[in-house]
Formats: sequence, C-alpha cells, structure tokens
Amino acid sequence: MNLIDTHTHIYDHQFSLDRSEVMQRALDAGVKMMLLPNVDASTIAPMLELHGQFPDCTRVMMGLQPEEVKEDYKAVLALMEAELERGIYIGIGEVGLDFYWDTTFERQQLDAFETQLDWAKQLGLPLSIHCRNAFGMMTKLLEKHQDGRLHGVMHCFTGTEDEAKAYLALGFHLGLGGVVTYKNCGVRDFLHNIPPDRIVLETDAPYLAPVPHRGKRNEPAFMVATAQHIAEMLDVTTEEMARITTDNALKLFTIAP
Repeated sequence: MNLIDTHTHIYDHQFSLDRSEVMQRALDAGVKMMLLPNVDASTIAPMLELHGQFPDCTRVMMGLQPEEVKEDYKAVLALMEAELERGIYIGIGEVGLDFYWDTTFERQQLDAFETQLDWAKQLGLPLSIHCRNAFGMMTKLLEKHQDGRLHGVMHCFTGTEDEAKAYLALGFHLGLGGVVTYKNCGVRDFLHNIPPDRIVLETDAPYLAPVPHRGKRNEPAFMVATAQHIAEMLDVTTEEMARITTDNALKLFTIAP
C-alpha cells in the first residue's frame, strides 16, 4: 500500500521520546508521505526540524490554527507571511474557525482566516481548514472569497450530509480520519454519497485515533485502520482506497509521486 497522511502533527511534544520509531512504523505500514500543518509561532521550528530529518517523506504547511488566535495574532501572521516567502510550503494550514470552547477572539479569528484565504489565492496553494461550531460563518466566508482559486481540505470532517454537499460545492475535498471508524459518527450514514475523488485520509495525530486504537495516542501508522474501515463501508479493497486517496492527495497538494 501507498498511503498519504494529509494532516499529522508528529512534531508535537507527545512524540518527543519515540518520534523516529513512529516515523518508521508509518513507513513500514505503507504511509509513505506525511503532511505537516503548522499550529502557531512556537511550532514552526520543531515542524521544520522534523522535515529536515525526513525530507523525502514529509511536506510542510504554514498557517495559524484558529484556537491559537490571540491578541498578538497580527504579529504572528506577519511572521508566517514572511516564512511563506521561503517557498518550501505546499499548503496554507492549519487555518479556520473554532468556536467550540471560546468565542473571545471571534473577530480576530475571522480576520486571521480571511487573511490566510488571501495568501492561499495569491500563492496558488491549497488550504487545510479546521472548522468547529462555525459552519455558517465558514461557508459564508468561503462563498465570499471563492473566485475559483480557493481549494483544499476540510480537515477532520465530521459534519452532516448537507454540510458535506456545501463544502464539495465550494470546491473542497473532505479529510476523513479516525472519527469515521466510531459507531456514532454520522458521516458513516452518507459516506457512499461522497465522490471518491474528493476524499483524502488523515490522522490528526496525536489526536483521534481510529478503532481499534481509540483512546491511545494516534500516529500515522494507525491510518491503515481508517483506510480499511472506509474501504469496507464503500465495498472496495483497502488497496483501491489507498490508491484513490493517494492520487487525490498528490494532485491536490501538487506533490510529485
């Protein structure tokens, strides 16, 4: 198998003791490429360090995760915009809106997201979008800014079928991860209605491990279980699911095979 984990944070401190082993397990399992979205100013250095250690099987993105948008967000965005000038980034991410825990910085989140949407259009890069408790605002902003140049992934999609249709109509792919293996995940009920060429796989490691690893620290090797679950639900082989989603990811992020 040849799989691509389109969203993983293996530079996170939770992997500080066994990061090399985690990487090797991923490669041994067939996860041949891991895409690393940034979180905030503090994660740029460890993310780039990991990419430097494993340049052949990792790629990096740049963005400010919505939960990390604080009073100083404009200074952080200026730092990230300068970083993008290096030309090594394959996407703008992880960006978006999140009003699940706190709406204190709602205005700042909206401004930061729109700024990063403009980056994506100017640079022709795909987005890795995080959206939680913000579907209405998210679609309004995407509709406002979509001029044919916005594309990317709705990361960790767990919404309704109507939400899926809205994102697909806006030109986005859906990133499916470990949550799809949970029995209470509503996406399972309409998975067969999602065009296969609009699905990419991810882990969001170290979070949201799939069954049978649920409750453990997630890692890219576990994505094989997610691919197997989705393949069974769509009545295709795991190898075919790997081929389809890998092709999707290669095209979306413009990665040479």
